[in-house]
Amino acid sequence: MTTAEEWNAAFEPRPVHEYLEATVSNFGGSPAADFMGKVWTYDELSDLVNSTAAGLQAMGVGPGVHVGLCLPNTPFYTIFYFAILKIGATVANFNPLYVEREISFQARDADVRIMVTMDLKVIYDKVEAVRKERVLDKIIVCPMSFCLPTMKKVLFNLFKRKELAVIPRDEAHVWFDELQTEGAAPEPVDIDPENAIAVLQYTGGTTGVPKGAMLTHKNLSANIEQMRCVFEKAQLGKEKMLCVLPFFHVFAMTVAQNLSIILAAEMVLQPRFELKALLDVIKRKQVTLFPGVPTLYTAINNSPLTSGYDLSSISLCISGGAPLPVEVKESFETLTGCILVEGYGLTESSPVAAVNPLDENRRAGSIGRLVPGTSARFVSIEDRETEVAEGEKGELLLHGPQIMKGYWKRDDATADTITPEGYLHTGDVGYRDADGFIYLVDRIKDLILCSGYNVYPRVIEEAIYQHAAVDETIVIAIPDEYRGQSPKAFVKLKEGESLTGEELKLFLKEHLSAIELPREYEFRNELPKTMVGKLSKKELVEEEAQKRAQAEAKSA
Repeated sequence: MTTAEEWNAAFEPRPVHEYLEATVSNFGGSPAADFMGKVWTYDELSDLVNSTAAGLQAMGVGPGVHVGLCLPNTPFYTIFYFAILKIGATVANFNPLYVEREISFQARDADVRIMVTMDLKVIYDKVEAVRKERVLDKIIVCPMSFCLPTMKKVLFNLFKRKELAVIPRDEAHVWFDELQTEGAAPEPVDIDPENAIAVLQYTGGTTGVPKGAMLTHKNLSANIEQMRCVFEKAQLGKEKMLCVLPFFHVFAMTVAQNLSIILAAEMVLQPRFELKALLDVIKRKQVTLFPGVPTLYTAINNSPLTSGYDLSSISLCISGGAPLPVEVKESFETLTGCILVEGYGLTESSPVAAVNPLDENRRAGSIGRLVPGTSARFVSIEDRETEVAEGEKGELLLHGPQIMKGYWKRDDATADTITPEGYLHTGDVGYRDADGFIYLVDRIKDLILCSGYNVYPRVIEEAIYQHAAVDETIVIAIPDEYRGQSPKAFVKLKEGESLTGEELKLFLKEHLSAIELPREYEFRNELPKTMVGKLSKKELVEEEAQKRAQAEAKSA
């Protein structure tokens, strides 16, 4: 097995756009992207990247300039991403579902003066409102009609015109076609991959305050190379990657888009998650690679629609963003015949740090082994410095070429998160076994302190998932006068199933210790999720705090 030191010695940092150029030179005529049936080859994609890069340079975009991308998964995202990086500028990713206030905050913080977006009213109107606040100077407008096959374009113009924004033709707006000059290419730019910031990726980090992780070309190129090692069995030029996770999220940016580029895979783009459309496109394109989050696989497992589709083309899946319940993994593998493994990473690690082997050596419940070039330490939760013995639980610290440069304009947060030796504090609690497999038990901030014992919500959630009636669950801490804190379980049942709190408690007595048993159970039709489909504790924690504050106010 290659050591981290050996891999790092062999790894040469590269500007990220060079991966696209290498693929174009070898697979130029191969399909690069499919959007609703319209296909672009790698040659066509490269031509659009070059002409767009030249157009951006003419606008004054270059090193030190941060360009915002507020786009759903369409070819525009990939075109602008590589065009911006090729001319030495920086991509700042924006979630198109953000409200105006969130877009404004991030644009100000990231020093973004140019935003790329679509002509769709639901996105454009928010970006334009931010421009009118004088936060932005220019909006580059990408027309939805450009992405659609001819017939769908006609139908869209006929029936969905009301979804298009009314956009003025003025100096503040630049349309995509105005950037294009056929055959144009940008002036070459020297890029230092060690230091040049390729992407500003905003995250709550380990403190919950939104801040931009500075991901350099070195960070991203290292993670691309690491993922190529993980997917060593993937066939160059033959894979079809399902891209339903949004590219503005770091997991999809690396594992769906950038990995597709290095594998010369065809990106099957989905602008949003809609289950029937997803199943239809898997069948139509015979998708082979499917990165996702646990809730995606759960939705497919539990939908009555799924039985009508042959999903056997799917061969390899990697789940990230949240813990993958063992029951979800096993059900999806049985359903499709694929290999589904859990991986792990953070925005600050570009993002992938560990993945299970894509073979019979994978281990359910583990995030796998560290990817090449990465090393780890486990330290005491109390002092954040003392290393714990092998097999003991501690905070996971990571070191490797994919670890971010730091947080944009947040030197204090950087110093608190990255040690002087370059190790990243992840905020996750876990341990490593003798075979190098890492097991996470929870986030430090989610830890429940119950009668002096550390109780981990993930352990309780895994136990709840073993009940056949359970679809989704979230466990959080609630105040307990006697124990200090106790667990509370929120549960969504599968369609047509019934279950009471007493029945679930009786079931869990066989799987959990008395201290781990939830004190309260609440059943809901839906559980809160983040923009990328991960189950989200934050809303439930806030809701519980509000509920208890109101109860205390009434009793006062």
